[in-house]
Amino acid sequence: MRADSPILLFDSGVGGLTVLAELRTVLPEAPVIYAADVAGLPYGAKTEAEVAARVCGLLGRMAERWQPRLICIACNTASTIALAMVRDVLETPIVGTVPAIKPAAALSRSGVIGLLGTQATVRQGYVDRLEAEFASGRTLIRHGANGLVALAEGKLRGEAVDPVAVREELAGLLAHPLAERLDTLVLACTHFPLLTEELGAQLMEALGRQVALVDGAPGIARRIAALTSGQPLARSGPDRAATTGSMEDWQRLAPALARYGLEHLDRF
Repeated sequence: MRADSPILLFDSGVGGLTVLAELRTVLPEAPVIYAADVAGLPYGAKTEAEVAARVCGLLGRMAERWQPRLICIACNTASTIALAMVRDVLETPIVGTVPAIKPAAALSRSGVIGLLGTQATVRQGYVDRLEAEFASGRTLIRHGANGLVALAEGKLRGEAVDPVAVREELAGLLAHPLAERLDTLVLACTHFPLLTEELGAQLMEALGRQVALVDGAPGIARRIAALTSGQPLARSGPDRAATTGSMEDWQRLAPALARYGLEHLDRF
């Protein structure tokens, strides 16, 4: 394997940058290509069939073009729907992103855990299995908040985040009869950690106390590091960020992408 063979991080938008940030801490020398299917955003409002077909098709073509050593689907919606299918059709090692129910269940003291994701993610059988395995005897309050994806995308583009809009996205979660006992919240979308400050503030205002926010990015980064352990890692050029959307929009994100070490921007 060539030392500059990249790790490919794939997401519907910029949410996977939260995974990239964690990956940089454990594998700072790893060459990375970040691919954002902005033209397909948002995944959370699509049907399972639409997501599966799009993700499998794109990753097949990306794997052929870039020959990555490993692919990380840095998107909860895409992973819970299409992970098994992608593994069936590609020989490249695949790391998925699934809701961090296990660490949240271990952290919770009240036994009431929130699961905040897209509508497509929270209804998946994959989540049912995680809940049964790791949160038995606890209460998992699921809530789909598709609008937070757009707020996170806007924030990275320099737009102000409307606190009222954040509160509206949390309204269904907070209306649950057991919400007063909520002490841990799983951020089951890689976009959502970009809004940690805003989510924390609204939960504090609504509940009068802090709620622990848990996401899977650190665990994903550790898994990637384990699967690439012992492999040569070296860059032959700057790390790349590719979009399926417009280059004009992508260029507007150049300063934010550069903060994550992505200096070469192009279109897929």
